[in-house]
Amino acid sequence: MTSSPAAQPTTAAPATPSRRRWLTLAIVGIAQLMVVLDATVVNIALPSAQADLGFSDGDRQWVVTAYSLAFGSLLLLGGRLSDLFGRKRTFIAGLIGFAAASALGGAAPDFGVLVAARALQGVFGALLAPTALAVLTTTFTIPRERARAFGVFGAIAGAGGAVGLLLGGFLTESLDWRWNLYINVVFAIVAIIGTLLFVGRVESDGPRPRLDLPGTVLVSAGLFGVVYGFANAETEGWDSPLSWIPLASAAVLLTAFVFWQRRTEHPLLPLVILTDRNRAAAYLSILIAGASMFGIFLFVTYFLQATLGFSPIQTGLAFLPMVAMLVLAAQLSTNLLFPRLGAKVMVPLGMLLGTAGMLLLTRLTVDSVYVGDVLPGLILLGLAMGSIMPASMQTATLGVDRHFAGVASAMVNTSQQVGGSIGTALLNTIAATATTAYLTDHVADGPGALGPAAVAGYTTAFTWGAAFFAGGALLAALLFRRRARGSLTPNATAEHPSEPVVAA
Repeated sequence: MTSSPAAQPTTAAPATPSRRRWLTLAIVGIAQLMVVLDATVVNIALPSAQADLGFSDGDRQWVVTAYSLAFGSLLLLGGRLSDLFGRKRTFIAGLIGFAAASALGGAAPDFGVLVAARALQGVFGALLAPTALAVLTTTFTIPRERARAFGVFGAIAGAGGAVGLLLGGFLTESLDWRWNLYINVVFAIVAIIGTLLFVGRVESDGPRPRLDLPGTVLVSAGLFGVVYGFANAETEGWDSPLSWIPLASAAVLLTAFVFWQRRTEHPLLPLVILTDRNRAAAYLSILIAGASMFGIFLFVTYFLQATLGFSPIQTGLAFLPMVAMLVLAAQLSTNLLFPRLGAKVMVPLGMLLGTAGMLLLTRLTVDSVYVGDVLPGLILLGLAMGSIMPASMQTATLGVDRHFAGVASAMVNTSQQVGGSIGTALLNTIAATATTAYLTDHVADGPGALGPAAVAGYTTAFTWGAAFFAGGALLAALLFRRRARGSLTPNATAEHPSEPVVAA
């Protein structure tokens, strides 16, 4: 049962071009920003929330972990639901659910309610994030317009974490930690109104395939094990059963998922999406970039606040030059460089810029200053992410039949989320080991060794981040084809390149 109508759909004729597609881009951008910045905006609020609700340091990680567990494990299901039930309908449901969960978290009277709200945010975020990208993918099919749209979307995806740091610092210092959650309600209301007014709807053509329930259970449990295992490795260590048992179980479950997808009539994730060489290279590049950049936000934030004494708002402002360079690079790469050079050049180039930026950060000491020592590395890293993310996102969704745009888009988010989980766990472990080793070697310095020891941990993590980027550059250069191509199936008819379709 390896061949079926569900596995090899005929591409529908394109719908009437949307005259409001640029408004659609703005709406999708708001939703994407809401989801991406939520990964960091809450981190800034955690100390204040802990003081207000009275939970322990050990419990504090669950405010972050509850979101990442639900989000990371349900992304593929969320993407497939948007394929089955329509993108506009699913998009609105995700916005409403995310807003409601955010309001619940903002009003949380105790720790349990806050964690439950964060988990619900993750559930609806997993519905919203892939649907937003699928809306973009099926709305913009004219190559020039698609490049511009993905340039904006890729910039938001790459810069959202830094924007979250800035917004989180402002809201926490100027208002209250709860506004780090309430702010999502404002974003969601704007996006819901815009969706109802400006985003068109196209009825699905042909019979609706069934949802692959066994595949959903296997992949959701497997991704849960990946995120949970790496999250525990960060706090409990790699030798803890809470770390290696979930990771080992995840390997078994994900292997079983692949075998099941090859047999079932209605696969959750048609494997031909992953076997396209360019698309697989794009997903891998997003995973590597995500693993490296989560470490950037984490350890640069630690350095700025703990070593240089920056306030939360100052920390957010310190990331703005990186954001500006990211936006600039995203626009240049998608509108000028990517159409001429392709992913085979742009992604390795971005990875090499990331390597250089990380290496600059390895020179930090307790006597370093922001402008001369931190800023140059951040600028290069902004240029790196602006080159990597839009090119990878375009390639990852290029040529996918609209029936599977949601699940293909979900793989983009899954790659970034899993990469972030892996990178955070690995780099935290590496940094902690380096810090401990420094303290052991400088016992005679007493308390005076604490600051240099922490910086030694950060710079060691940056060294490994540079290695991630360098490895990513090599893999991208080897795996990407010279010309982006590919359709979901060998006999699928590509959508007419000159007529954009309105997202269903």
